[in-house]
Amino acid sequence: MNKLEGKVAIVTGGARGMGESHVRKFVDEGAKVVLTDLNEEGGRALAEELGESVRFVRQDVTKAEDWQAVIEEAEAAFGPVQILVNNAGISMAKTIFDLTEEEYRKIVDINQISVFLGIKAVIPSMQKAGGGSIVNISSMNGLVGGAPGYTDTKFAVRGLTKAAALQLAGLGIRVNSVHPGVIETPMVTKGDAVDQIKEFAKHIPLKRVAKSEEVSNMVLFLASDDSSYSTGSEFVIDGGLTAM
Repeated sequence: MNKLEGKVAIVTGGARGMGESHVRKFVDEGAKVVLTDLNEEGGRALAEELGESVRFVRQDVTKAEDWQAVIEEAEAAFGPVQILVNNAGISMAKTIFDLTEEEYRKIVDINQISVFLGIKAVIPSMQKAGGGSIVNISSMNGLVGGAPGYTDTKFAVRGLTKAAALQLAGLGIRVNSVHPGVIETPMVTKGDAVDQIKEFAKHIPLKRVAKSEEVSNMVLFLASDDSSYSTGSEFVIDGGLTAM
């Protein structure tokens, strides 16, 4: 059974990595998907590969006008939006001593402000649809400490999720956050930190990093009616790291 049959979804940062995995999973489950990204080449290639169920829109998630354009494109192509996955985000592995104000504000804009803008923009469309599900991708660092900028914005996503969930419950709109640990993406498997990741994996209780599809399965659960009584909650997928 297709869990998202007939539903319309938006996935930000959907051209590669976890976002790409979410898009593929949603299409497999019957959804119509608008994927957004600044990576035009990757986004258009993925949309072309997946066919008529997918549209690509170039989007700067930090701009309210871009959000409005994405909503309009989704409604014109497929109808009112029932699912939003706020997946776009960045990190910088810098200490508080090295992180500049400009870099810090960039992280805040992309990781935190964009989530606020996305939630605010999609509400009218979800009202037309009679309700919906918003899935905000936070991090295990939204629960425990990590790099400055990244950690604080991921904590903020967790807080905004709870605030929005309370205010939107009466509209039939659910809002939840997902908190991944270390995920097997191209950035991890092909980057400069491959050896460090392999060593770190030895200290994860499950002794491995997660596959993107494992996170996508969690996102699918929250996007679908299977999670119809879940809102304002954290869903952790970290191999047991935050249990230590």
